[in-house]
Amino acid sequence: MSFPLLTVTAVVPAAGAVITAAVPAARKTAAKYTALLFSLATLVLAIVALVRFDPDGDRYQLTESHAWIKDFGLRYELGVDGIAVTLIALTALLIPFVMLAGWHDADPLEDTNRRWRPTQGFFALILLVEAMVVLSFEATDVFLFYIFFEAMLIPMYFLIGGFGDRAHAGGEEEAARQRSYAAVKFLLYNLAGGLIMLAAVIGLYTVTADQLGTGTFSLQEILAARGAGKLDIATDTERWLFLGFFFAFAVKAPLWPLHTWLPNAMGESTAPVAVLITAVVDKVGTFAMLRFCLQLFPDASKWATPVILVLAVISIIYGALLAVGQRDIKRLIAYASVSHFGFIILGIFAMTSQGQSGATLYMVNHGISTAALMLVAGFLITRRGSRLIADFGGVQKVAPVLAGTFLIGGLATLSLPGLAPFVSEFLVLVGTFSRYPVLGIIATLGIVLAALYVLVLYQRTMTGPVKAGIEGMADLKARELLVVAPLIALLLFLGVYPKPITDIVNPSVHHTLSDVHKTDPKPALEAKK
Repeated sequence: MSFPLLTVTAVVPAAGAVITAAVPAARKTAAKYTALLFSLATLVLAIVALVRFDPDGDRYQLTESHAWIKDFGLRYELGVDGIAVTLIALTALLIPFVMLAGWHDADPLEDTNRRWRPTQGFFALILLVEAMVVLSFEATDVFLFYIFFEAMLIPMYFLIGGFGDRAHAGGEEEAARQRSYAAVKFLLYNLAGGLIMLAAVIGLYTVTADQLGTGTFSLQEILAARGAGKLDIATDTERWLFLGFFFAFAVKAPLWPLHTWLPNAMGESTAPVAVLITAVVDKVGTFAMLRFCLQLFPDASKWATPVILVLAVISIIYGALLAVGQRDIKRLIAYASVSHFGFIILGIFAMTSQGQSGATLYMVNHGISTAALMLVAGFLITRRGSRLIADFGGVQKVAPVLAGTFLIGGLATLSLPGLAPFVSEFLVLVGTFSRYPVLGIIATLGIVLAALYVLVLYQRTMTGPVKAGIEGMADLKARELLVVAPLIALLLFLGVYPKPITDIVNPSVHHTLSDVHKTDPKPALEAKK
């Protein structure tokens, strides 16, 4: 029996969560280092999985399969393709930075309530989210995926509601009310999507039981049965099942008009938790569109493509427009993420190799760029005690390193050439334009608007005269530089050399296009006479 690398990669952060939570109350620093150690161990395992993955090998590798509940066709099945193993590496990479950035976020709570251990709880919940996300990327049994897809909501609920942002103009009482509202809204939206998906999962099992004699949730078994002609889902049934899955993923992604929970959740969270939401958790939604929607329901995916593409373009423009008008730094970044997820979904459903490669690369690059910008914004907000743009000005004169890193994060967000998001956004637009030129042209407006909201944000917060409350602002400290510097280095490296990622994800993209029987459109050139 081979070493269960995928299981261990998920078990390590889960075990770390339990051990961190059990650290005695008086040893909060020990709890922090314990959690950080387990996150680094998970990163090592994720790198091992990435190195062991062969892009030219089988579609799903490092597989594990064990009977779970035989009577219901449930199996513990794990496996990764190039897209999944890359996103696991991204998740494992970001978690240590999230922890370092939030090193003191739970400290103020230690003096207000001694009946519980906020520091231990904060770091344990982060590790628990990491374990659930990793298992979601690994699961090739549909029901197993559903369990972890829903389970991650619980620790996220407590991270938003219990450890939210205290920099609120209305005082602590108003801040607590807003945190509670954001956490409940996050939970209800995602639970509603999950319940609809559960109905579709049960429906899929019923269809397989009817046609195969034995019901199954195994993605690979279902794909093999469809390929062999043993499973033929009726058109209407496939469309309803597709909609059940897609709705849940569109909420998680989030896609307009199901996005409204995100600005509340990110705005009321601490900056590290906001990164956890948009750079880690939300990627499960777009990843699942590629793994489950397109592979399980290829005909329904093509049927729904025109509407989804329109919704994606609306997300791009709508998110960017609302970002332009924001007065709150974190809500601006949240609406920018709505726009970016629109680009990702646009690339997925453009059904071209460039579009889907760009979408997958965008998931990685968006995670890194948003983490860089949001974490620096969090350092800025903590120093000033406010997240309102109007309360800042002239920061670059008193904290030039902070201002410089904020600028690089912002430029990455607007996809400046030379920084990582540019390549992915360019591929999405090229892939879209080759098949849907009108939508591709409209989507480019999002780039113009991104330049507007990022540059205006920088101009209002970092330039001009030094405002009251900014005079004594400290520049980035060693711990904060340790968080930001590697992310900036990655943005620069992947901006000029994205090949290490594209080489891994491209074979998986071609497999997915084959599942939906799509090929890249050929240019219509008239032969010269």
